[in-house]
Amino acid sequence: MSSPAPRRPTASVLVVGSINEDVVLEVPRFPQPGETLPSTRVTRNPGGKGANQAVAAARAGVEVQMIGRVGDDPAGGRMVDALRAGGVGACLVEVVPETPTGAAYITLTPDGENTIVIDSGANGCLSREDVLQQREAFAGATVMLAQLEVPVDAVTAAVDSARTAGLRPAVTLSPPQRVPLGLLDGLDPLLVNEHEAAFLLGDPGPEEKRTGDAEQTAERLLQLGPRSVVITLGAAGAVYADLHGVFRVPAHRVEAVLDTTGAGDAFAGALAADLALGEDLAHAVGVGVRAGADAVGRPGAR
Repeated sequence: MSSPAPRRPTASVLVVGSINEDVVLEVPRFPQPGETLPSTRVTRNPGGKGANQAVAAARAGVEVQMIGRVGDDPAGGRMVDALRAGGVGACLVEVVPETPTGAAYITLTPDGENTIVIDSGANGCLSREDVLQQREAFAGATVMLAQLEVPVDAVTAAVDSARTAGLRPAVTLSPPQRVPLGLLDGLDPLLVNEHEAAFLLGDPGPEEKRTGDAEQTAERLLQLGPRSVVITLGAAGAVYADLHGVFRVPAHRVEAVLDTTGAGDAFAGALAADLALGEDLAHAVGVGVRAGADAVGRPGAR
């Protein structure tokens, strides 16, 4: 009789990031400036890049804790309940008095494309001091994952705390904004899409970029200080770079693109979980690409 397969070690991901309620407006097409369009359907769903990535990591099979903030409104309670239902530990998610929960207003077209406008709400109240007080949470994790829908000072504190505790720090540079270059030092990986990479490098807009430039872009991003870089390319897959070189991972074929909202978060959460399980970056990027492909075939950010 063969012996049972060895169990994979318990691993944990600590997510420092945003928690939103997504208000999704389904429209026949994007409105032109000054134009009013009727919505064919409106839904309210759990969202926020931080919460989305946390749930994606938990669904990939690792223990996940989240540091974040919600408002003292009904939406805040719903968002915390949704985190717990998704397998995420929410004991470090605190309520900010007299403040609304963050919200994202999403317009979604029939071909799955979207535009998003964010109201940060309670997410904007997460401070550097709030993060620095959670030493025990950092000490108990393997990978720290953050985004830029909370104040940059809080993200910087999360990266500093991860370095001190010996965690593997990963940051999704979204939404793109100016950050201290020191924030990028040692990220493993820095996660960006083509738009965010161009913004960080001060390059022309994405309409002037080509996916064929992604390998060169990844090499340039490495020069800014991260230990590794991952650039997601949507239907073209992803490119990653580290000390061993630059590599491309092709996308998985998707039968129908229903909704691209949250595909990047599914990628990031699954990648972080795979790294926490001890896999190398090549394997983790492949897992992330598969998760992103799965996400665009389903409606909603999660």
